[in-house]
Amino acid sequence: MNYAIIGCGLIGKKRLAALPAGSTLAVACDVNPARAEDLVKMAGTGRAEVDFLKAVADPAVDAVVVATLNATLAPISAAAIRAGKHVIVEKPGAITVAEIDELQALAAQHRVQVRVGFNHRFHPALQKARELFTSGALGELMFVRARYGHGARVGYHKEWRSDPALSGGGELMDQGVHLIDLAGWFLGDFAQIEGHASTLFWDMPVDDNAFLSLRTAMGQTAWLHVSCTEWKNLFSFEIYGRDAKLHIEGLGGSYGVEKLYFYKMLPQMGPPETTIWEYPRGDESWKLEMLAFEQDIGLQRTPEPGLREARTALEVVSKVYAISGY
Repeated sequence: MNYAIIGCGLIGKKRLAALPAGSTLAVACDVNPARAEDLVKMAGTGRAEVDFLKAVADPAVDAVVVATLNATLAPISAAAIRAGKHVIVEKPGAITVAEIDELQALAAQHRVQVRVGFNHRFHPALQKARELFTSGALGELMFVRARYGHGARVGYHKEWRSDPALSGGGELMDQGVHLIDLAGWFLGDFAQIEGHASTLFWDMPVDDNAFLSLRTAMGQTAWLHVSCTEWKNLFSFEIYGRDAKLHIEGLGGSYGVEKLYFYKMLPQMGPPETTIWEYPRGDESWKLEMLAFEQDIGLQRTPEPGLREARTALEVVSKVYAISGY
C-alpha cells in the first residue's frame, strides 16, 4: 500500500517506521515543509507537500495516516475519506462527539475503513492479558482499577496540549482516552459515567488530573486516574475477576519495564498462585497496529478500535468535562 502521512513530527516518524513490509510512503505532508522533506529522506520514497488536501487527493495514495494536533485530526480525516482513502488517525480521533459522528457517516458513504490509533491495545502485556481474559481464566469480571501519568516538563503549560482550541482538553483527553478505551475493551460499554477533572498544578486552562468512576449496566466498575503531575511516570492497569487478577505495569522507557502479573486464586484462598511475564525488549505496538489496519482493508472488516470506540471515549470525556466546568 502507498501512504500519505499527514503530520511529520514524532508520531508521523513512528508511523513511517511501522509501515508493513511492502508498503511505502507516497506523500509526506506537514505545515513545516522541512519536516515533510525530512520524512521523505527517511523513507527514501515519496514527495513532500504542505497542503493536506493535495496530499489526500493524490491518486498514488491508497491510505492516509493522520498524525496532527487534536483539533485537525477530524477535518483532515474527513478530507481523506471524501477522497476515497482509508484512514488511520491518531487518538482521540476528534475533539467532539459530533466530529466522530460525521466521520462515521462519511466512512459508511465512501466505504472506507477508519482505524483510530489506540496503540496501547497492541502492547505485549495487554495482548497477553486479553488472551487470558478471553480464555476465561479470570472468571466473571468485577472491576478495573487503573492509573496513568507523567510529570510533564518545564514549559508544558505553554505547549499546544494546554490550549483547548488545539487539544480539545487536557490530561483526560490525552492519556485518559487510552485508559477509557482499555477499560471498555475488557468490561464493555459504560452505562453510568461519574468523575471530575481538575487543574491542580499547571497554570493552564485545561485539566492536569482526572478521576473517573465508570459502571456497566451489570454494575462492573472502572476506577481510573490520569495525571500530568505524576512525578515518576506510571502505568498501572489491574483487572479483577472472581477467579484471578491481572496487573499490567510499565510501558517501557521512562515508565519502566513492561510486566504482566497473573494472580490465580486457589480453592483455599490465601496467597495466590503467581505467574509473571516481563517484556524488556519493548513493544511492537505501532507495527502490529499498522498491520491490523492493512488487514482491516484487505478483509473489509470494521476496525476495532475504530470510530465507535473513539466515540465511546469522547462521550466519557465530554461528560466529565461538562460536570467539571471545562
